[in-house]
Amino acid sequence: MALTTLLHAGSKLTVKIGKQPGAKILVADDEPDVNEILEYTFRRAGFAVRTTTDPLQVISLARDFRPDAIILDVMMPELSGFHLLRMLRTDSLLKDTPVIFLTARVENSDRIRGFELGADDYVPKPFDVRELLLRTQALLKRAAAPTPANQGNVLNAGEIILNVERHTVDVKGTSISLTATEFNLLRLLIERKGRVQTRERLLGDVWGYSSDIETRTVDTHIRRLREKLGRAADIVETIRGVGYKIEG
Repeated sequence: MALTTLLHAGSKLTVKIGKQPGAKILVADDEPDVNEILEYTFRRAGFAVRTTTDPLQVISLARDFRPDAIILDVMMPELSGFHLLRMLRTDSLLKDTPVIFLTARVENSDRIRGFELGADDYVPKPFDVRELLLRTQALLKRAAAPTPANQGNVLNAGEIILNVERHTVDVKGTSISLTATEFNLLRLLIERKGRVQTRERLLGDVWGYSSDIETRTVDTHIRRLREKLGRAADIVETIRGVGYKIEG
């Protein structure tokens, strides 16, 4: 596929974008042109970048490189992005690494499937390289967000104990594994206990988007979060037609 079909018309690399010194990005796309343009863009923004066109190398390369985020194409030969994401989410070293799907597949079912598997964001092709860079920076900023001054490092809600500094969640003494987005979603709901959070508010505060992402994204992450919370799942209440809240 030609590079021009993968980028929105008018994309320019001369746009001034904030530097991200020290952050590491792994790009896995079977199109060499995509890897090349993304490597160029992210390096200019201060990232350390590694790329691969071979999906069979993704896990070993990620374990060696330990990226802060992974940009992963869905449609690759031999191993799809969906299969690779499952492997990442079960790997002890990589399970918490934020993942952005990059794909020509735009069906809602594919988008929802990606989020259900633990993807943190989903950017369809053709894409604007500036938007992808900004989304990546926003994702890393959320993952590294400091604890608000008026909040402690340990948050409680019912049987749930969330340690902000250690980035851990325990349900009645049992540790559960959450992605960076799931963790931030739960953290926000606990910090705002008793207050209903609309889907639009959650999109803005957790994902950093005011539009262009369906509110179904929130519902999918809430469903996945409840599955992981197990017996404590009922603490996340659905306010029909509005959003969600935690009361306990």
